[in-house]
Amino acid sequence: MTVQITPFVLGDYQTNCHVLTQGDECWVVDCGYSPEPLIEYLETEKLQPKAILLTHCHADHIAGLDKLRDSIGNVPVYCHPIEHSWNMDPTLNLSGFAGTPITVSPPDKTLQDGDVLSLGDSTWRVVHTPGHSPGSVCFINDDANEAIVGDTLFAGSIGRHDFPTSNVEDLRHTIANVLMNLPDEMNIYPGHGPASTIGHERVTNPFVVQGF
Repeated sequence: MTVQITPFVLGDYQTNCHVLTQGDECWVVDCGYSPEPLIEYLETEKLQPKAILLTHCHADHIAGLDKLRDSIGNVPVYCHPIEHSWNMDPTLNLSGFAGTPITVSPPDKTLQDGDVLSLGDSTWRVVHTPGHSPGSVCFINDDANEAIVGDTLFAGSIGRHDFPTSNVEDLRHTIANVLMNLPDEMNIYPGHGPASTIGHERVTNPFVVQGF
């Protein structure tokens, strides 16, 4: 059975937050500022997420968590352990630098590199992809060639690596040795901008072709 991936572009940062659905099971991946369209979709479709997965804990990917959980209940939130404290720290989640510090409830559970998650009869592996942030992760369904890649790789670009907790060498390694080892037909769903494929980015993305 195919997993339906429904994106919502939320808030002033135009953050892509995704609802993944298979049968009567669903996840939410990231929940940014102004999450009302995502919440309305869940209510209209009568979907109850079994988990909220975070690609990383920057403010534009977490700001709507409490509002979402006020609507749907205390669904468990997962993130990489390196960023477990970031939801409560405006300096680490970068909202303090934007002049509007935010805090939201802490994650309930952690995700480790190599974890395998099940949604319906689909399986998704958790891949640690540091660089843009130290605890960035991607969620990859190898059987369906679908990957939620957060702010690590974009269509025609890459995640920023000039934040205090970013690491350009880690990002180079992640893109060259992790994401570019995925098959060309792998569809990628970034945290900002349009979807793409690994094959397209391999030959057209200047940061992949020319380096950075």
